[in-house]
Amino acid sequence: QVQLVESGGGLVQAGGSLRLSCSASLRLFERRTMAWFRQGPGKEREFVMSISKSGRSTFDADAVKGRTKIARDNAKNTVTLELRSLKPDDTAVYYCAASRPDYTGITYRAAIYEHWGQGTQVTVSS
Repeated sequence: QVQLVESGGGLVQAGGSLRLSCSASLRLFERRTMAWFRQGPGKEREFVMSISKSGRSTFDADAVKGRTKIARDNAKNTVTLELRSLKPDDTAVYYCAASRPDYTGITYRAAIYEHWGQGTQVTVSS
């Protein structure tokens, strides 16, 4: 059964940092583009950051540019997202997502990702 399980969310003060983790139980993890999305209260889901199969290429959204770092460990089927200089606007449920195997891009388009986790809540207090 395919599972993506996020962890690491919590309550943090503005200016602080968090490290989110996603543990993936799915075949061919190393051949999938991975990404993080988020959905804030009353907002639509939005792209945060993605990483290529090899981990050599990443793509981040303007809203988080310069404040995030994504990494993957294909031996452990995990992907992490580090968030720095957090702002109240970063408050959201953060979701891990996986593309189909052998997708070649690192897109922001949610439709490309076929597997999703349940999310982990990040709350940033001012």
